[in-house]
Amino acid sequence: MGLIVQKYGGTSVGDVERIKNVAKKVAQYKAQGHGLVVVLSAMSGKTDELIKLAYQITDEPSERELDMLISTGERITIPLLAMALQSLGLKAVSLTGRQSGIFTDSMYTKARITKIAKENVQKYLHDDYIVVVAGFQGVDESSNVTTLGRGGSDTTAVALAVALSADKCEIYTDVDGVYTTDPNVVPQARRIERISYEEMLEMASLGAKVLQTRSVEFAAKYRMPVVVKSTFKDGPGTWVVEEEADMEKVAVSSVVYDKNQAKLTVVGVPDKPGIAAKIFNAIARAEINVDMIIQNVSVTALTDLSLTVPRAEAGKAMKLLESAANEIEAKSVMIDEEIGKVSIVGVGMRSHTGVAAKFFSLMADANINIEMISTSEIKVSCVIRKGDVDRAVRILHAGFHLGGGEPRVEQAH
Repeated sequence: MGLIVQKYGGTSVGDVERIKNVAKKVAQYKAQGHGLVVVLSAMSGKTDELIKLAYQITDEPSERELDMLISTGERITIPLLAMALQSLGLKAVSLTGRQSGIFTDSMYTKARITKIAKENVQKYLHDDYIVVVAGFQGVDESSNVTTLGRGGSDTTAVALAVALSADKCEIYTDVDGVYTTDPNVVPQARRIERISYEEMLEMASLGAKVLQTRSVEFAAKYRMPVVVKSTFKDGPGTWVVEEEADMEKVAVSSVVYDKNQAKLTVVGVPDKPGIAAKIFNAIARAEINVDMIIQNVSVTALTDLSLTVPRAEAGKAMKLLESAANEIEAKSVMIDEEIGKVSIVGVGMRSHTGVAAKFFSLMADANINIEMISTSEIKVSCVIRKGDVDRAVRILHAGFHLGGGEPRVEQAH
């Protein structure tokens, strides 16, 4: 029997009864002879509750103190699961990020893991303990508590699996795998049995909420097999693995959307060398992730430059861009939060022609206006009005025949 790292999300440990059910599931694996490291998120909604408390104190909470606060959510669930396992007659111990040896940089609220000092976890595994680890958190070299960003428990689990040379990493959530699109938008969406690291990375970065982007990066870099399963029902789940030959037979494997985007436009930018660098250096220093960029052709020695960022960071980005605009003598900065992004993903795009043309034709036939476009070898993305996103997802899912028995493709009225 091998070593398995399991991660259970917030809905899986949402209350005491669910924690007890997780304990029973873990106990079944232990009975099969596996070594087990179990990574937990905070109870569903707890992190948001803690953030809300911080903003009741101040409009601009210190990010260091915010990390200290929100890291407490996982410190509630881990001892409770350890107690539940002990009540089943099993040896179990709960460890915080610090006690698990998870070291990060000092970028509070979205820190990156720099190393894992695994000796403490290995000691407990050697003594046949089930090790229950707080996800989402670590410490920097100065012993300050840090957190890894939304979905960071996924990254904790995959990183520990890599550091411990586990046989696999299992991510337990409230869905039974990765789907061709969101079943809440398209009931005909199908569970994907196996998906490549590259496709999963694109899906995660484009808005799919099944796995955190950095967890997929870790898995891909170190070739760690990851399987996404449901806590609440048995099933094979979806395996995230290296690309296989059969995967390229399908041009498009999924449709992904993201309604949590904002578009910022710097108006009247002087069209001369070095200006774009000044704009984007300010954004980069703040560790704000820029997705799409478009610059209009200059006609009057001035141009407009638009970019998209996560809506949660739009306010910070706006302030930085306004400062940069003053420095470069641009006219103004505008913000648009009524946008969304819809994308198709598939490694088969490399070997199938006409995929982008079909994408744009489907959108045109539905009278959905495209505002920005971004492509890679295995994806096509566009920015559209937020109100058109769900309809676009249904149209693309049906148009690329990703489900079974979809209704007729919708047209705009």
